[in-house]
Amino acid sequence: MNAVVDRAETAVIERVENIDFKMVTFSLAGKDYSIDIMKVREISKATRFTYVPNSLPYVRGVYNLRGDIISIIDLRTMFNLPLVKSEKKSSDELIILRLDGYLLGVIVDSIEKVVGISSSAIQPPHPIFGDINIKFIQGVVEKDNKLYIILDVESIFGQNADNVEVVPTQYTSKVAYTENKPEEINMGFISETLRTFSKFNVTDLNNKWVENRFEEWKKLKGKNSEDLQLHSERDSEEFLSRFYSTDTGRFWSEEYRNLISSLLENNSSGTIRAWNPGCGKGYETYSIATLLSEKFKEASIKIWANDKDLMSISNAPNLALDKQNLPKYMDKHIISVNSKSQFNQKIKDIVLFEYHDITHPNTFPTVDIIVARDILSFLGYSEQLRMIAEFQEKLVPGGLLIIGQNEELPVNDWKKIKNNNITAYRKIV
Repeated sequence: MNAVVDRAETAVIERVENIDFKMVTFSLAGKDYSIDIMKVREISKATRFTYVPNSLPYVRGVYNLRGDIISIIDLRTMFNLPLVKSEKKSSDELIILRLDGYLLGVIVDSIEKVVGISSSAIQPPHPIFGDINIKFIQGVVEKDNKLYIILDVESIFGQNADNVEVVPTQYTSKVAYTENKPEEINMGFISETLRTFSKFNVTDLNNKWVENRFEEWKKLKGKNSEDLQLHSERDSEEFLSRFYSTDTGRFWSEEYRNLISSLLENNSSGTIRAWNPGCGKGYETYSIATLLSEKFKEASIKIWANDKDLMSISNAPNLALDKQNLPKYMDKHIISVNSKSQFNQKIKDIVLFEYHDITHPNTFPTVDIIVARDILSFLGYSEQLRMIAEFQEKLVPGGLLIIGQNEELPVNDWKKIKNNNITAYRKIV
């Protein structure tokens, strides 16, 4: 049986390692298309654009994206594609592209998900795809019984492209701020300064919380725009002070631990594997380890915990403990060594701490549980999409993903679990 499991795990590892190309997929006129995720800054929705006189038919106008004024191109009109008949939408689906140092938004029928493939599976374009000029197609690839046409957005919209005319920057800048309310400008400024001071990126993942927090911020600071702005890292951290999940930076309380325990389903495989990216000093990891060791007493348990803070990850395996300040449920897992308290060897053997940047390849096998609270919001948008896709690949069917309590996955293929102070999802089988 172990040999079969080992071969299965090896196959999974080989498959994951071969996935070296990820793409954002979408539909146009009933066909499946995609764009290299490295060219995508984010996905968004918009209800209105600022009209620009004398622009080409496929230029819908300009749009204020949190302070960035960008041109909006309707791909359906540009390629003379029919509009798909559907219920009237309240907003347009946008893919925001980052090209040669500037941003551009394109409208599509519907945005699907992030798909990972092996670049070796991409086939050259063929004239059979006559809806769009072949020179604008990077290639085609089949995945999950769908044939995706990969658009070459550099050929379509790059600086050297002669087939498209976007609205000149000097013109968009002229109309931009006359169309926006002061609150919208301040919100854009908040987003930029959060990224500058705290490396916090406002996207669909956390936009709802940021908007609500901004309303609180205005009540707290007053209407003066100068007071609303974030002038320093201290201001930024004050703004984010309510963002972080319960028991961040410390061992989980018994109450919070019980909430997490209630989400864990019985496992008959005899093996429980977990991943705790962004583990910091190890407080959260040990909270997970003690919980799993009690919940699944007969199982073989393994936790991969990683962080790119070298000092924290180096000290985590031999974390110094103050027994008097530990949660009571940890007492049974603590021993004294040279008058100092440490976790017992059983708990230590469960965890493998590694210095590692999670945006780089993660080669361990599939896991049952991923605890990644609050870390996605501190990645760039493309990295967020890549990590969500990585979580999808790493979890077994029905596996549990726990993210920050003020984060929300903006993609499909997940079943959300409603629970107090916890945002959790199960991978759809």
